[in-house]
Amino acid sequence: MVLIAASAIRRRPGEDAVIKLSRLTDYAVVLLAEMARQPAQTVSAPELGEATGVPQATVAKVLKLLQRGGCVASQRGAAGGYALARPAAEITVAEIIAAMEGPIALTACLEGGDGLCSVQSLCGMRGNWDKINSAIKTALSQLTLADMATPRLPPALPRTAAPAPSLSPVE
Repeated sequence: MVLIAASAIRRRPGEDAVIKLSRLTDYAVVLLAEMARQPAQTVSAPELGEATGVPQATVAKVLKLLQRGGCVASQRGAAGGYALARPAAEITVAEIIAAMEGPIALTACLEGGDGLCSVQSLCGMRGNWDKINSAIKTALSQLTLADMATPRLPPALPRTAAPAPSLSPVE
């Protein structure tokens, strides 16, 4: 289970808090996004590594976890390799994270998580974190691999009303 808890939130003075996932999960999204850009193709682990810059051993490890999690399917043989298990628009970010790290929870106060917290019988917040965990899961379930594979361009800079500089020689 991935617990996104206080220990995973890194904050330096003057910076916003950041909830961090593992580097392997980041690589999983990169690899899947590359596969989503070529949905009709079966690609090998070495091809994915070359296309994304992710080391070959890491690609193999990530693909194995993604296959176990139902995000990719593998095909053996000379024309073998990996392909998305279903269309990119049907694979959610929540599924990808769960495949890589296990169930998603902000805290150990997860439904069915008995025994994870030493003070759960005394905690006045017990059950309230479920609302936050649910909101996070819902948000991640609404974002798909297709959304992640679509390149985002930076916003265009506003044009100024200043006249264009003259190209005539200076006298």
